[in-house]
Amino acid sequence: MANGIQQPRARKSVGRLYRLIAFSLSLVWSAARGPFVWLIVLQLAGAGLLAAQVLTVQWVLSGILGLGSPTASIASLVLAVVTLALLTAATAVNGSIQGSLGRYVGETVARAMWQRLLDVSTGVGLRRFESPEFFDRLERVRSSALTRPFQVTNGVIGVVGTAAAGAGLAITLATFNPLLLPLLLLSGLPIVITSRRESRLEFAFNVAQTQPLRQRTYTSILLTGRDEAKEIRAFGLARTLRERFDRLYGTYLADLRSHLRKRATYSVIGQLTAALVLGATLLVLVWLISTGGLDIASAGAALVAVRMLATQIQGLSGSIQSIFESGLFIDDLREFIDLTPSNSEADVVGTELDFEEIRVDGASFTYPGREAAAVKDVDLRIEKGEVVAIVGENGSGKTTLAKLIAGLYPLDQGVISWDGTSTTLLPPGAVRASTAVIFQDFVRYAMDGTSNIAFGRPESAADEQRVREAAEAAGAEGFLESLPEGYDTPLTRLFEGGRDLSGGQWQRVAIARAFYRDARLVVLDEPSSALDPRAEYELFSSLRRTLDGRSALVISHRFSTVRNADRIYVMDNGSVVEMGTHDELMRRRGTYAELFTLQASAYLSGDEAA
Repeated sequence: MANGIQQPRARKSVGRLYRLIAFSLSLVWSAARGPFVWLIVLQLAGAGLLAAQVLTVQWVLSGILGLGSPTASIASLVLAVVTLALLTAATAVNGSIQGSLGRYVGETVARAMWQRLLDVSTGVGLRRFESPEFFDRLERVRSSALTRPFQVTNGVIGVVGTAAAGAGLAITLATFNPLLLPLLLLSGLPIVITSRRESRLEFAFNVAQTQPLRQRTYTSILLTGRDEAKEIRAFGLARTLRERFDRLYGTYLADLRSHLRKRATYSVIGQLTAALVLGATLLVLVWLISTGGLDIASAGAALVAVRMLATQIQGLSGSIQSIFESGLFIDDLREFIDLTPSNSEADVVGTELDFEEIRVDGASFTYPGREAAAVKDVDLRIEKGEVVAIVGENGSGKTTLAKLIAGLYPLDQGVISWDGTSTTLLPPGAVRASTAVIFQDFVRYAMDGTSNIAFGRPESAADEQRVREAAEAAGAEGFLESLPEGYDTPLTRLFEGGRDLSGGQWQRVAIARAFYRDARLVVLDEPSSALDPRAEYELFSSLRRTLDGRSALVISHRFSTVRNADRIYVMDNGSVVEMGTHDELMRRRGTYAELFTLQASAYLSGDEAA
């Protein structure tokens, strides 16, 4: 019964090894075909050099042992020694070239794996980024993407090289005495078995450490980040965060000690068993010499061959272990790659649409892992050339609704339509291509001013005239032109020659990016949160002129900024509770009037607010 179980397991292992090697070879072949071929050639040449060294050792020993005989040839011995020296030098040069070429191939494979990883991370929908499981898998793949390609590449090349060298040495050894060969092959078996156990342990340990690693990395970012430095000092958080970092790292080291002890146990068992078999082989070699089965010169060469072949067998088992161990991570990578959608979410280059009316009917959406809906049964419309506002308290669902309208999340229920056509029936990427979105937490790209604005339309080269027009519309042209290199100045102190911007200036740059996109629908999420009152007034008083017939959806918790909107939607707990113009909503004395009066009372006296 046991034998019946072992055979399927063995077949499964062999099949798995075949699949891993096939995948690895295809990866290396597609990434670095030419260098990989040269590596194989060098490996085969190295195998031939090792076999030639063994035969040359026999030649040298025969010459030394025959020095006292009348037929001895000093010239032949000198030639043998010179040949051995040249073969040794050639082997060293071959190894050096292989090392350099292997490094290049490894880096090329690393780039190919990074390309696949980035295709997934930029192509999946935003829903994925709401899932901790997705981040765990992303972190595991990202943390191994730089190291595992080297192991896979070197493992595959190592299997080819050690197998070729082992075959050459085995044939050479068999010419001395065939009895030595099976014993040496047996010596590699224990290492192969224990290596499989070590590989599984390593993968399980890395999976278990994914969450703690993310927490430790995040804590280190807090302690070393430039943006976080001021708050760390203002609140005196350094000691608390250091203690957290040390505690997380201490737990990791304790787990690592336990893990390494288990790996070391398997390694010791495998190496000791292999050493016993190798010792038995050497005893057989001694017995052969004592019984005349081998002459002294052949025995000396056989001894060298035994040592070399034992090294090759261990190298082969190590390469197989490397492939198996990396294979577990490759399985993780392949599962991650399978998440790539047929239509990449990152591809916003689609058909740009115009519209007379955008309608939202019965829209509902719930974030993954949450029970309460962020948006519930919302109706909304935006007509051409209108400025429509969404207001409400924090957490009311304003930004989520904006993401739905911009096509960044799919609806759970309801329909969003452009001129009567559901967005699900429009060409892929059309909604995103026709919408410019600037969120409150916009990205501050550590690049020059031109790039920061021109990223609004990344599919084409930056148009300098349009960049300046967008900056002027957003009120950013003054401070950008005053920078040392003007618009070409890096907007960061992270890089040489860069300059910092204030929060309000950055917000103007982000708004310019939206204007540069020149989309028919502009979504502005808290567009004035970092602006001073004068700048805020200037932005909204000129918004219609700047839009020039385009439509705008403005999300704000500052009610004073949206009072001139064509329509105002008031959200509360994910639902629209009121809709109308500013005057209509104030006359109703509902939620909008209450919140508007509360905000106004902070600036006006009681009579004025009333």
